Amino acid sequence: MLPADSGIAEAASVLRTGGLVAFPTETVYGLGANALDARAAARIFEAKARPSFDPLITHLADAAELEKLVGAVPAAVAALTERFWPGPLTLIVDRPAAIPPIVTSGLPTMAVRVPDNAYARALIAEAGVPVAAPSANRFGQLSPTRAEHVVRGLGAAVDVVLDGGPTRCGIESTIVDARDGRPVVLRLGALPVEALEEAVGPVTVRPGSSGQPVAPGTLAAHYAPRTPLRLASGGEPPAADGVRRGFLAFRDRPAGDWAAVEVLSAAGDLTEAAARLFDALHELDAAGVAEILVEPVPEVGVGRAVNDRLRRAAATWHPAA
Repeated sequence: MLPADSGIAEAASVLRTGGLVAFPTETVYGLGANALDARAAARIFEAKARPSFDPLITHLADAAELEKLVGAVPAAVAALTERFWPGPLTLIVDRPAAIPPIVTSGLPTMAVRVPDNAYARALIAEAGVPVAAPSANRFGQLSPTRAEHVVRGLGAAVDVVLDGGPTRCGIESTIVDARDGRPVVLRLGALPVEALEEAVGPVTVRPGSSGQPVAPGTLAAHYAPRTPLRLASGGEPPAADGVRRGFLAFRDRPAGDWAAVEVLSAAGDLTEAAARLFDALHELDAAGVAEILVEPVPEVGVGRAVNDRLRRAAATWHPAA
């Protein structure tokens, strides 16, 4: 593990030579490889045990790099880059010939963004190549918001881990397809739908996929801890059956003798709740409990993305949920 403020040059060299680098963004830690190198991209899928049908997000150092890579972009896409980049917004564009098909899982489109994290942009700029980077975790498991989460989950599969401290947003980027001028949200994320609508007017929200995903992170079951997890029905006391259970609460510590409890935001702040989500779930996952119950948060703003992650995590353990 290298400190992000002094390890950029070494990590960039690893990227240029086909290696894997985990690095902080404002959302979660990414597992990066040279997006122009098919063999390097294949290493991402191998390290994460990620199915080849789930496309990657390509990261750029600056919005100006988009047209250099893909050529002219639709006006609606350009307007969103101007308003929200750098930031937690991933946009769908047509895949350029320079990006090998493995990065997009054979799709004719590419997911791309500019992260709002100085370490991430410095790394990409120093490497001199676009960087393909899904979250730096085993496929389907909890996303990493700290460097130690990456080390714990992927270990020696990563050549370099840059430690930039905890991530600010704590959940993944929002993914939008605006190529035909009508923005469609394919994955809820750290940029709230309300912020998009304030900028461009009404948008369609269509998260989730059946068959091959058209965007990363849209499978029905995803983002799950190793410990079985289910949604709490509300005011639910721990069962009197001797089973150790953990509880993830929004703002109020629940009554009862829980084995472990994590509160996302005592102040009821949804931004803080989102930033704490995966960190809290990592703590509960390591607490030695037999089951984790989770309390949904208010379904507004970034809370919609938090609940989306909780539902997908629960679906991993309870497919009918």
